[in-house]
This record gives sequence, C-alpha cells and structure tokens, in this order.
Amino acid sequence: MKALLVLALIYVGAFLIAIQGSSQGSVEAAQQSRGGAKNQIESAKEADIRALMELVGARDTVQEATTRSTEQIRESLLATVPDNQRGQQFVNSFVADYQKKFNPDGVTSRMVGIYDKHFTDEEIKGLLQFYGSPLGQKFAAEMPKITAETLAANRAEGTRVAREVLQDLQGEYPTIGAEARLGEGPRVGGGLRERRRQALAEQGETQASAVQP
Repeated sequence: MKALLVLALIYVGAFLIAIQGSSQGSVEAAQQSRGGAKNQIESAKEADIRALMELVGARDTVQEATTRSTEQIRESLLATVPDNQRGQQFVNSFVADYQKKFNPDGVTSRMVGIYDKHFTDEEIKGLLQFYGSPLGQKFAAEMPKITAETLAANRAEGTRVAREVLQDLQGEYPTIGAEARLGEGPRVGGGLRERRRQALAEQGETQASAVQP
C-alpha cells in the first residue's frame, strides 16, 4: 500500500497546480446555492468525483495495490504455517477467500467521500479539465511508472547508506558489527545468537547422553 500512498501525495501536488485555473465566477455561483439546490449540487459533485477517479485510473490503482498486498500476505502466511501440503492448502484458501471478498469498488466509494472532504465542487471541475487534457492523461498514465522508479531509487539509496553506516559502526562495535547483517541471508556458520543456541543444544544432548544407562 506504500506505493498507493506515494501516488496519492504526488497527485495532490498536481491537483493544487491544476485548480489554480478554476473560474472565480463559478465559485461565487456555487456559494449562492441554497437549501434544495444543495443536495442537487452534492449529487452532481459525486458524479464529477467518480468521473475524475475514472480519468486518473483510481480503481486500477487500488486493484494493483491489492494484488501486491495479497502477495505479501501470502508470503507472510507461508513463513508461519507448517511447510507441508496442508499448510499450503490453508494459504491458498485464505488468498482465494480474501480476493473473493475484497471489492475495489468499496475502496473507491470511500475515496469519493475523501475527495469530497478535501476539494470543492469547482476544484473538482478544474481537476476534470486538467485530467481530461492530453497532458493530464499522460500524467495519469506515467505516474505509476514514476512512482515505481521513485520507490526503487529510494530503496537503492537507503541500502547504500545502511551499508555505509554498518561498516562505520563495525569499528566501534567489533563483535556485534561482525554479526550484524542487512537481510542478505544467514552468514556461514550462523550468527552469534544462532551459534549460542546450537552450543546449548549440543550441550544438552551431551548431558542427556551421559545419563543414559
């Protein structure tokens, strides 16, 4: 879901640029609306919001994010259930039921309320105008790629800095620094805690053998 949050933040930045061209006269007309007309404006605003979400591909974005999160859930479950056929069946059943019950339209319906809270009627119309333009359509099409590349660049830079910091600390903490790792798999012979655990286990086996008749 992080990719979706980053995408939303970038969209907001573009939104603020796009709404600067909204008509001041239209805003004043909206402010003059009253009682019975208010509900009609709200219904029209909802339709505009849904049209905007269609233009920016909000539902597809939700679906893609759901697919990624489902795979993450699968991996997490596989790491915790028994490594056998029964465990695999459990994970497959969970994922199948999750995908069956999860409805992207439920998320987009919630997003209508979120857009309604943060943008006025005329701001939504300004966004529709922007995303209905060739530039807006290109922006919407390119944003998923830009977001993915940005996240990859962030991970690469974060990994580089983490390795540098780890290397710097190995001089100050020689024992711990030699054992510390950054998710690159187990070291040959295991870490310090793992070797201690193995030593205790071997010691227990030796003591048990000593008391055997």
